[in-house]
Amino acid sequence: MRRDTNRNDVRSSALWGKRSGSREGRKLGRRGFAAALVAGLVMLAGPLAGVADASGKDHEAYVTPTLLERAEANGDRLFDVIVQSDGTMPSAALAGMIVREGGGTATGQARVRSRIKDEFDTVSAVAVTLSGKQILRLADRRGVYAITPDAPVELSNYSNKQLWPLATGLAKVWPSMANGTAGTMPAIAVVDSGIDSSRNDFGGRVIVEKTMTSLAGNSPGDGRGHGTFVAGIAAGSAPGYAGAAPSAPVVSLDVMDDKGMAMTSDVIAAADWIHANRRAYDIRVANFSLHSSVPNSFMYDPLSKAVERLWFAGVVVVAASGNYGVANAPSGVPFAPGNDPFIITVGALDLGEKLNVKDDGSAPWSAYGYTLDGFLKPEVGAPGRYMIGPVPATSTLALERPEQLRAAGYIELSGTSFAAPLVSGMAAYILARNPTWTPDQVKGALMLTATHMPSADFGSVGVGFVSADKAAAVKDPPNPNLALNAFLVSDPAGSGDLVFDSASWAHVAKEDASWASASWANASWANASWANASWASASWASASWASASWASASWANASWAAASWASASWASASWANTAEAAASWANASWASVSYEDNAAGEGGIGGLVLTPEEEAFLLGLLDDAPAEEPALEILP
Repeated sequence: MRRDTNRNDVRSSALWGKRSGSREGRKLGRRGFAAALVAGLVMLAGPLAGVADASGKDHEAYVTPTLLERAEANGDRLFDVIVQSDGTMPSAALAGMIVREGGGTATGQARVRSRIKDEFDTVSAVAVTLSGKQILRLADRRGVYAITPDAPVELSNYSNKQLWPLATGLAKVWPSMANGTAGTMPAIAVVDSGIDSSRNDFGGRVIVEKTMTSLAGNSPGDGRGHGTFVAGIAAGSAPGYAGAAPSAPVVSLDVMDDKGMAMTSDVIAAADWIHANRRAYDIRVANFSLHSSVPNSFMYDPLSKAVERLWFAGVVVVAASGNYGVANAPSGVPFAPGNDPFIITVGALDLGEKLNVKDDGSAPWSAYGYTLDGFLKPEVGAPGRYMIGPVPATSTLALERPEQLRAAGYIELSGTSFAAPLVSGMAAYILARNPTWTPDQVKGALMLTATHMPSADFGSVGVGFVSADKAAAVKDPPNPNLALNAFLVSDPAGSGDLVFDSASWAHVAKEDASWASASWANASWANASWANASWASASWASASWASASWASASWANASWAAASWASASWASASWANTAEAAASWANASWASVSYEDNAAGEGGIGGLVLTPEEEAFLLGLLDDAPAEEPALEILP
């Protein structure tokens, strides 16, 4: 593995098709050129002349030269082929002839008949598996026009030179997104700074652009650049820069100004818009790479309540945990929306330099620990360090950090903001494969199949490293929110939605420290790689909950202020060093605005990319795979 500090050179990828100098291409020669020419011609008069084999014998039918060569050399080998008639017989009659000529004895004919895959209507042809000897015999029969390989169709596939598509299992499932076999991809709502929808990264898939910010200084599209980057990681499709779900539609809700600030009320308004329009645009995933700047209990925070309403309405909500972590110690996760126990909160991990979980760890600035209500966050981790994605050239983010540009219109950034959209893209894929699933089931599948990371501090990346292909393949995922769901009631306001009865939950939690155990009672959890990592017993801490004096009238003076949360010094935390912190943020009221949190811009080191040797090796692995108002921060 190497870190590439120069992205200006573009080289072909062994993962995304054969190189131009491949053996197959060189071997084509004159015979191959003639074959290609013949394949492109319309037959205007009499049958096409046959081709000669290695011995000089002419065959009645045309056989693709490479297929002919291999059939001669391997008479007993089976080949998937398409046999065409010369137009004198329909496909059914051609199939009968193939069975008679290819089978010989009754037993042999039955065997050939069982290998017929299809008889076509639009062309007189049959798809069948034949031995080399059978192909050569058929090539001499009148009425057979051509025998060609039933070769794989090369799709316009997705590519990305970084390590994370392979590590997360996304590279394995991209072909199914490209050809539609994954199912209909739902839309991902990106609540951020807007999206530059004109870019090739999105190919016309930004189906709605809505400006929600009430702040001045907001340019059309994406003046900041953060939202375009987040959307690119979630659903980009440009060659070499594909995101997690490259075929998913995207909805852009711009809540940020060009400095990366937002009002909590604007983010809540965006959540309201998603709720009202989710069915019209098939929005089933919402990404929030931001958080409030005021610590709060999820029982009282309006943003937490807003994202919960989306969750209960069938929208998977994914939020970043935050970049205010301290190395080797929990910081706590006291900010909405990442503090909400229902939604999926994502921490950032560092992939290291190998495709091996043993050298992976949590990013040192990735926030983790207990919320003020005693819930351990995040639930899962995803790559978030040294990520490369799209950015508008004139955005403030690109202009502030020119040293982090890796190619024209692409920048390298680090942060939990970029781990979250990976999981959002995964969620869209999982829902395409399993369209009847609820958000609880998506969360359960992601947690069940996550890989335990022995090198990471406990809880820093939740239960572990997410896997797209494994999560989508789960048959009956357990529900990690089962115990919480016992406190869902019909909205007293009469909306028809479910809401969380926080008062009842608080009463039960105070009296029964084991209330959360129901979420982990399902036997399926025992099969998780992290089952022995004591997550189930630590996912809710009664001691942490009981010490939070929000239970009294003056919770703002609670003991947590002097506990581990406060030890994550605001002055030394990575987000405090961002460009935004040095900008007008310093003059803004803590109770009224937000800003983008960018992990202090870990630039200049270079993202992880694959060498040609590593690409070839990993390609083999893939081939073998089964297939006053609180402020907010935008996080990278």
